[in-house]
Amino acid sequence: MNRIEAQGLAYYQFESMPARHGIFTRQGGVSIAPWSSLNLGGNVGDDPLAVRENHQRMYAALGVDDSRACTVWQVHSADVVYAAGPVPGRRWLVAADALMTDKPGLPLAMRFADCTPILVCDPRRGAVGMAHAGWRGTVQGVSGELVRAMAAAFGSRPADMFAGIGPSIGPEHYQVGEEVVAAVESRFSTLDGLIARNPRDGTAYLDLWAANRLDLERAGVSQIEIAGLSTASHTAEFYSHRAEKGRTGRFGAVIAW
Repeated sequence: MNRIEAQGLAYYQFESMPARHGIFTRQGGVSIAPWSSLNLGGNVGDDPLAVRENHQRMYAALGVDDSRACTVWQVHSADVVYAAGPVPGRRWLVAADALMTDKPGLPLAMRFADCTPILVCDPRRGAVGMAHAGWRGTVQGVSGELVRAMAAAFGSRPADMFAGIGPSIGPEHYQVGEEVVAAVESRFSTLDGLIARNPRDGTAYLDLWAANRLDLERAGVSQIEIAGLSTASHTAEFYSHRAEKGRTGRFGAVIAW
């Protein structure tokens, strides 16, 4: 990924992604600790005026129209929603964890703090999508559901798509319980490359990057770029719910065609 600084903010872009996009760091906002400083989460205890200002700064830095921006109420599902424009009088469209659009210049935005941002672009059809994939969304196949929804709605071919797997909690930090291990095995019919065991105590660690890559590949996408940045290891750049023990903000990701 490339790190870009603009208007006092810093964000990352995938080298292979042809759409306008950015995965923003926590730097350059107005929120005070523990949400310092570019917190985009409106339900974590931060001042709503600060959150609104942070949103405006994010969209301005990327050069997209904040009045057209669309988001969802994230609920750890695999539901995909089509975005044609914002709903008047409401900050979000529906409860879902993936967005897609073929409207030029329409920004899609979501918020993260360890879960995985999945960005997808089909330059042939001029369509983009984004998903929020924690372990629940991952074992429900939200990445693949997004690809299939874009294929059904826009006639997108997975072979034409570019996908980016953004910063999230890395496999070395993401200890999970046996119920998660069972869910991963049920979804993927394998644990190879997805679950690692600590040789000392046998505890399990989930690789969200590998799992979502496998889901995208099974959906037919081959052009995939992985950021390889762990939020838990880079708390100066990103919020991490686990590393910061739940008292933290949410960083933003935006994509538009």
